[in-house]
Amino acid sequence: MFLGTYTPKLDDKGRLTLPAKFREELAGGLMVTKGQDHSLAVYPKDEFVRLAQRATKASRTNTRARAFIRNLAASTDEQRPDASGRITLSADHRAYAGLTKECVVIGSIDFLEIWDAESWSAYQAEHEEDFSDAEDDSLFDVL
Repeated sequence: MFLGTYTPKLDDKGRLTLPAKFREELAGGLMVTKGQDHSLAVYPKDEFVRLAQRATKASRTNTRARAFIRNLAASTDEQRPDASGRITLSADHRAYAGLTKECVVIGSIDFLEIWDAESWSAYQAEHEEDFSDAEDDSLFDVL
């Protein structure tokens, strides 16, 4: 399970050091892809395979489903962390998420999210009350 907030720095070569507490779970390989809200999503390879299998069940005649599947597949990069726990984020991924040197890695239960530090701070400020006010039907098993 991926939980917590971490603040690694992106180096000049586009490498990011993953939080030490998650390295063992990600050592066998991981998938980096575009996430929601212009973040990057980092999945253990097995978890990403399950996500991709669910995505392929969507109807390809649905324009939005087709666009989602295309973007998911086209924007995914398979990686294996190096001995120091670093992964290299592609130029396209860095541009999509607006990543600068200061990054934030957050646990999102079954995957990690990588955010630009300023973007994460702005997101939190904008959505802080959404957490307190949560009452959506999709959270019926949680709340």
